[in-house]
Order: sequence, then C-alpha cells, then structure tokens
Amino acid sequence: MASLIISKDVEEVVRDILTREGYKISAKRGFGETGTDIIAQRGSETLCIEAIAFKQSPPARAKDFYEVFFRAVSRLKNDATLCVIALPSRFGLGLSQRAEATGPAWRRIGDSFPELKIWLVDTKKRSIECTDWNSWSRQGNR
Repeated sequence: MASLIISKDVEEVVRDILTREGYKISAKRGFGETGTDIIAQRGSETLCIEAIAFKQSPPARAKDFYEVFFRAVSRLKNDATLCVIALPSRFGLGLSQRAEATGPAWRRIGDSFPELKIWLVDTKKRSIECTDWNSWSRQGNR
C-alpha cells in the first residue's frame, strides 16, 4: 500500500520540534523493532507518541487509525502523562466525520482517556497542531 506521507516523515518533524522545546527524546527504533515510536521527557512529563502514515486507500487509513489508537492508549502502562497519536495533517480533513460516524463512543473514549491527544503534523511546514481527542466530536470545541 503506497503512502502519500510516510510515518518516518511525521516522526522526524515531531522529534525536531520536541527537541527544540527541550524534551529528551528516545532513540529511533530500528527496522522491525516494536515499541513506542517516540518517548519524550521533560521534567515530570512523559509523552508517548505513536506516528502513522497517510495512505492512498481510505480503508487502509481507517485500519491504521484504529490500530494506532490502541497502541497509544496501551502506553499508559509506561507512566505516560500524554498518549499522542501523531497523524499527517491531511487526516484532519476527515476526523470530524470519523468522530460523528463513531457516535457517542468517540466522546466516551476521550472522557475515559483524558491523556489521549491527536497531533496533526504538517510535514511541509514542519509544524504540529495539538488537539484533544474530544475536540473532533460535534460536542467538542472545534
């Protein structure tokens, strides 16, 4: 499945920005190595960040999104103060629709996991828009 934006590029932008913000960043994982994509620490904060690609196929994008959700929340066992899903910014075009299609479950997920954040990563502008999970639901603040 071809990617329009690869996860490595998303991860690189996040690493660069967090390093500039004074976070200590974990080493890059090797090919085929499992675990958290990025662990960033500063003071008492521990951010566990999972990055994914933006694939051409909508079903593949949906599958990746739901898989990364479970990987992100599983990082709570690592004492994460924030569990971050880092997505290519193009995902932002469909997140409100995804939240609406999920119905009340979307908001319940956000309420159950207040540490869960969605970061939209613009790999061209090398910027991040940090959002709360529930901000994408109709009852959110977007």
